[in-house]
Amino acid sequence: MKICISATDNSLDAFVDPRFGRCSFFLIVDPETMQFETMANEAIGAMGGAGIQAAQALTNKGVGVLITGNVGPNAFQALSASNIQIITGVTGPIREVIEKYKKGELTTSQAPTVTGHFGMGPGRRRNF
Repeated sequence: MKICISATDNSLDAFVDPRFGRCSFFLIVDPETMQFETMANEAIGAMGGAGIQAAQALTNKGVGVLITGNVGPNAFQALSASNIQIITGVTGPIREVIEKYKKGELTTSQAPTVTGHFGMGPGRRRNF
């Protein structure tokens, strides 16, 4: 099964990015062989809907598990609708995170961990 990890850089030596929809990269990894594919997150600069766009990209790649720091409500719903297992609250080097996943040390999330528009930064949030 393919797992996807939100990453700060495009290698297994990177760290887990605490943001899902606005992370820099996605690493799609086969945890058994450690072969991986890097995908730049094209939704990172979206004015809105970044989490949904990112979720669709993972669905298109056939990902079964997402490992990240945080997931907002819209992304959580989109990922869940695609039957992608969501694991949040994860930090640290990606190689170590994959080992924890393989040992069954990571727990599936049951709800979003942040509000919408998390990770947009100052000056980027829309006022309603």
